[in-house]
Amino acid sequence: MPLLHFIGARYFPFSCAGTERVPQGPLVVAANHFSHLDPVMVFLGVGRPIRYLAVDELYGRSRFFDWLTFWLGAIPMSRSRVPVGALRLALAELAAGGSVGLYPEGMRVWVWGEARPKRGAAWLARRAGVPLLPVAVAGSEEAMGRGTGRISRRPIHVEVCEPIYPADFASVSDPVSAMTAEWANRVAAALRRAYGGSTS
Repeated sequence: MPLLHFIGARYFPFSCAGTERVPQGPLVVAANHFSHLDPVMVFLGVGRPIRYLAVDELYGRSRFFDWLTFWLGAIPMSRSRVPVGALRLALAELAAGGSVGLYPEGMRVWVWGEARPKRGAAWLARRAGVPLLPVAVAGSEEAMGRGTGRISRRPIHVEVCEPIYPADFASVSDPVSAMTAEWANRVAAALRRAYGGSTS
């Protein structure tokens, strides 16, 4: 997607670490979420197309967001009922060797730690038997954070963390919760590195 590379590499002072950690084959990508720009930045860090599960209530609020998510192949998902159709599409994408993205915080947040992470990304990775890849995005809240529709030219840094493998949690009593907690730990550590010890 050359347009995404142009936007990310030319418009924003962009840096990335950990690209060598992206495993081959299907995977569930789970990032923290400050900005509508995050899907583009995560794509640049991971280096492959990602189909995001996006809650349907988000549509209609921002034309930019609507265009971006549909252009990226987003899978609309209901928050008010069990999203059976969306999960089937996500599992089919993973079975075909693709990548599916989720934001465990469930929404854009003002600061890291504001929202308790949801278990959906870990559940999907475990159900499909694929790695869960934590990705930390720092600085996108300054470029286009929650509460604004304007884009500013600010530095954005992405760190791809070590992948989480469901098999490593097979003997845990609640593997999905344990994987979710490990996702949060890895993203928090990456954000501390990016912000110099602070994640607020």
